[in-house]
Amino acid sequence: MKSKHHLDFLEQLESESIHIMREVAGQFEKPAMLFSGGKDSIVMVHLALKAFRPGKFPFPLVHIDTGHNFQEALDFRDYLAKKLGEKLIVRSVEDTIKRQNLTETKGKFPSRNGLQTFTLLETIEEFGFDACLGGARRDEEKARAKERIFSVRNEFGQWDPKLQRPELWNTYNGKIHQGENVRVFPISNWTELDIWNYILREKIELPSIYFSHEREVLDYNGQLMFVNDFIKIEAGDKISKRKVRYRTVGDMTCTAAVESDATTIEDIISNIIITKTSERGQTRIDDQVSEAAMEDRKKGGYF
Repeated sequence: MKSKHHLDFLEQLESESIHIMREVAGQFEKPAMLFSGGKDSIVMVHLALKAFRPGKFPFPLVHIDTGHNFQEALDFRDYLAKKLGEKLIVRSVEDTIKRQNLTETKGKFPSRNGLQTFTLLETIEEFGFDACLGGARRDEEKARAKERIFSVRNEFGQWDPKLQRPELWNTYNGKIHQGENVRVFPISNWTELDIWNYILREKIELPSIYFSHEREVLDYNGQLMFVNDFIKIEAGDKISKRKVRYRTVGDMTCTAAVESDATTIEDIISNIIITKTSERGQTRIDDQVSEAAMEDRKKGGYF
């Protein structure tokens, strides 16, 4: 085994993430890992395998299904959970909307991102989760860059960016009061390029949506939106079949594709090296509502 001083950069990131996951297992009674079938959460599952095998994960996999998810991601979610024999809990935003009589967003691209916070908080309360691990990274969006690896949420699930704990020398404080919850981000210090280099090195399997494929898309202000039943198609909309891939996989109503011929991980890495825009900055309509769109959602309980 290599000494710490001889670990390469990806090995250092991997070691840090595994350490964080084991800290969660040691400090919390009922943790959970959010798992959507997207590339970052797939990497998280791979890291959990390294952290805890040959034993079972000390937490279930949890997905908050908005009902607007890409089918490729859902199919891969189910496939991987079954392959690994790990428990998968799925809770539906649609059910929460009916149960709480919530009002959905209107418009051309009606996103349920804000509403999934209600389902997440319901799920945390239902199972008594005291910590939820997620695949957010600091390079994705500036509000996420503000957040600690152990991010304490109050009894209402809310986040206060001014009340965060210091995390010196890889020491994480998981002490919380009754009703509070901690969101944990083991891959905070990874970048999109790190993720893809790690996927390449570890030969991690991914859904086909991340690679170039032909898809019917709507060209809307330069963004290529998958034509689906949830968005409003109007007269004059420019619809065509294009070869595209997805950098990030959110809801169909708020995630744009990028035109691409990349069919291998090496191709994707070459694309990312010359790209100057973050994946969310380039492809997520919901983050462009305002300068503080993500931060406002996080303050309300969003992951």
